[in-house]
Amino acid sequence: MEYIPNIIFAIILAAGIGYFAKNVKKLIRNIKLGTAIDRTDNKAERWRNMAMIALGQSKMVVRPIAGFLHIIVYVGFVIINIEVLEIIIDGIFGTHRIFQPILGEAVYGFLIGTFEVLAALVFVTVIIFWLRRNAIRLQRFIKPEMKGWPKKDADLILYFEMVLMTLFLVMNATDAPFQEAGVGNVISGYIAPLFDGVSESTLHLIERSAWWLHIVGILIFLNYLYFSKHLHILLAFPNTWYANLAPQGKFKNDEAVTKEVMLMMDPNADPFAAPAEGETEEAPAKFGASDVADLNWVSLLNAYTCTECGRCTSECPANQTGKKLSPRKIMMDTRDRLEEVGKNIDANGGEFKEDGKQLLDNYITREELWACTSCNACVEACPVNIDPLSIIVEMRKYLVMEQSAAPVELNNMMQNIENNGAPWPYNQMDRLNWKNEA
Repeated sequence: MEYIPNIIFAIILAAGIGYFAKNVKKLIRNIKLGTAIDRTDNKAERWRNMAMIALGQSKMVVRPIAGFLHIIVYVGFVIINIEVLEIIIDGIFGTHRIFQPILGEAVYGFLIGTFEVLAALVFVTVIIFWLRRNAIRLQRFIKPEMKGWPKKDADLILYFEMVLMTLFLVMNATDAPFQEAGVGNVISGYIAPLFDGVSESTLHLIERSAWWLHIVGILIFLNYLYFSKHLHILLAFPNTWYANLAPQGKFKNDEAVTKEVMLMMDPNADPFAAPAEGETEEAPAKFGASDVADLNWVSLLNAYTCTECGRCTSECPANQTGKKLSPRKIMMDTRDRLEEVGKNIDANGGEFKEDGKQLLDNYITREELWACTSCNACVEACPVNIDPLSIIVEMRKYLVMEQSAAPVELNNMMQNIENNGAPWPYNQMDRLNWKNEA
């Protein structure tokens, strides 16, 4: 009978980790639905980006207040969860604070004291975050795409963090031997008097309940990540590593288009010539993207990494002037469609069954795509190097090259370039006539 709690703990732990692993496998599969792209060049710079941006939070502190608050939660939540290792060992083997005798009172007390201070800071910071979203109602948190589930998801995460920090402090405050030792109880020591007069058995029951709820809550939170915007906790690191290192604004030439243009410009080329010996005539590829499977896998990783902070949208000049475009919505729509495709695959034995939907039109409108000025402000603003512009450009390419569905103004410009060598509707001989009107 004495081993029943340990067995129950082991089952809960295995179930929690197993379900998380299952969802991670599904996540990787969905990301791999994207097209191939090589992002393994310049490894030194990639490691440096990951260390500075994902680990060092360098782009978060561009906005000092939000950046400082986020660092408190980030550092606090990561460091506090080091004590989960002790909880796991205690839960499996039936020990109690196993690291205390191993590390000694001084080291153990310093660690737990640090954890408690960080827990209190995280609790206060999370309350500030909640006020910014729900009382102050900062503009970037009340955009149309943030209504419904996105808002509930953000609030639920804040509630989760407050509860977990509270349980950690209550667990320490009601642990009689820990409080009697007086080592490391820098915050819980002030909470413990609230339980004066409570019987020893009741105090132990509260401590054990807080212990169980704390570890089960962490496992629930771990598995909730897949269904929430908080996936960035895990994905920020690979996302910054695989980010595009090319200068912002530099567009990659399409090889098929380049080959066609070079052929047209070569006066000795025969466009009707058969392929040379050993060469094969490849069927023309689909230009651009109309659905998630047409995007490269890094763009799909970007979509899952987005934490919906709205910095991209708040910097977007199109959005600021009332246009329908919101870079954050582009990422949220891409993730929603990718999730829909993943569920379709799960429901059909591993194969995608055509559902009559696509990312273009069903999720992202053409009006949104053409509102973009391609200024890269959204890319620059993102704290984890997400690139909404790459998705917009690929979908525009599809509209122009597959559907000939560019706006009238753009078609006129391209026709003028073709006929006159310039975007304006003037003959090349008349291009300097403007100076005569000065």
